[in-house]
Amino acid sequence: MMKLKELRKLDKDDILEMMGLQSRTSTGAWLAGTLGTFGVGLLVGAGLGLLMAPKAGRELREDLRDRFRRVPSDADDAIAAMSGRESQSPNASKPY
Repeated sequence: MMKLKELRKLDKDDILEMMGLQSRTSTGAWLAGTLGTFGVGLLVGAGLGLLMAPKAGRELREDLRDRFRRVPSDADDAIAAMSGRESQSPNASKPY
């Protein structure tokens, strides 16, 4: 039989284990782990794709620099398109 001082030291998982049960992880924790793993895989894949690109290093760096400079205006264009507003950006896609 356990003494009162020993009972106070038990936490939730200890009590559940005594009953043959275990804690249940939340869906949010599972989703965060899954999305984190997906994000890491996405970054690794993008990095490997850049390393294996058929362009010269200088040309690849220039292309990346241009793309990163366009990101803020491209994001503004995407947000404007989702909200139904017309974009004022000169980089906006125009139908042909």
